[in-house]
Amino acid sequence: MDLRQLNPGLAVSPQIQPEDVSRLAEAGFKVLVNNRPDEEVEAEIDHEAMARAAEAAGMSYHYLPFYPGQITPALISDFALAISGQAPVIAYCRSGNRCTVLWALTQAGKRPENEILETAAKAGYDLSSIRPLLASLANRRE
Repeated sequence: MDLRQLNPGLAVSPQIQPEDVSRLAEAGFKVLVNNRPDEEVEAEIDHEAMARAAEAAGMSYHYLPFYPGQITPALISDFALAISGQAPVIAYCRSGNRCTVLWALTQAGKRPENEILETAAKAGYDLSSIRPLLASLANRRE
C-alpha cells in the first residue's frame, strides 16, 4: 500500500485490495472512504466488496464515487462529513489524486491556498489546476 498523509487524521492512497483493509484497521484506521466509481473496477474490488471488507475489519465505510471532471457541492460536503468523524481516515481512488482534490476543496477558505497546494504536492499530487476552484470556494465561504 502507498499511504500518503495529508494531515494527522487523513491519509490517501491509490487503489487498495479487500485484504488490505484488515491491515489498515490493525494500523489504527477507523474510516475507509472509497472515491473510485464501480465502473472503473472489477467486481472483486467494487464498493460492495470493499464495504464488506471494512465491516469485517470494524471500520466505518463511505462510498463517494468521484467521476473525473464531475465535482459537485454534494460530493465535497459528503467527503467533508466522512473525514470529520472518527479518525484516522484512509481515502482511496485509482491514484489518490481525486481523494486529495476533495480534501483540498474541503479546506478552501479554511487554510491558505498555497498551504493546501503545498500539502498536496508533498504527498505527490500536483493540484495547481484547481487553484481557481479553491479561490472561488474560499470567496463563497468568506
